[in-house]
Amino acid sequence: MSDAHLTQRSLADEPEPIDLTEEPIRLGNQDPEDGPGRAPRSRRRRIVLAVVLAAGLAGVGALGIAGWRVAQQKDTELSSPDTVAGLRRDDSERARSTAEYLRDGLSADIDLDRSFGTVYRDPADDKRSVLIFGGTTLLWQPERDLDTLFRLMTDETGKVTGLREVSPGRFGGVMKCGTTSGEGGDFAICGWADHGSVAMAMFPGRPVDSAGDLLRQIREGIQTRS
Repeated sequence: MSDAHLTQRSLADEPEPIDLTEEPIRLGNQDPEDGPGRAPRSRRRRIVLAVVLAAGLAGVGALGIAGWRVAQQKDTELSSPDTVAGLRRDDSERARSTAEYLRDGLSADIDLDRSFGTVYRDPADDKRSVLIFGGTTLLWQPERDLDTLFRLMTDETGKVTGLREVSPGRFGGVMKCGTTSGEGGDFAICGWADHGSVAMAMFPGRPVDSAGDLLRQIREGIQTRS
């Protein structure tokens, strides 16, 4: 047997060379997207699920708080006692007709179960009488209804300026005060609304801060909840 024949045979029997590429060799069933620096897909899914659940729980919590607030405030009654916050109710015909006029205007814009309108005299100064009117019903958006009431007053007395939120007191809800004008000049006007009531009052001869304080006192004397 010649050397040439042996050489050809040995070359033919050698295994094929392995083709090495730049692609890494993957072991097991790892997802191609789960490369270095990436969390495995199952872990990412758990993170996303946790975020969704947290957002859902936050939404449920907010709805729960809102529902509790509605349940707490919806059964409200407003009265017109003879005296309140150092003021005395004015039962004169002129006072009654003025209060009823504004009460009827309110009822035309907001569907109320019960409404009222009253003028309270200040024993120290007849020029500082307080006219208050409002009513009770279930209000889903108290601030919106209070703003409706302020727009009603704009139509009746002129533009309400400097409108701002003030503390509503222990009954909660929202209370706002501003300034408008009438026959006797500028005067403060304030109102409140919660999920069971809405009311507004005019305060001739009083600054806005003083009017807000007085309305909180009046509210304490005329509002009750069951």
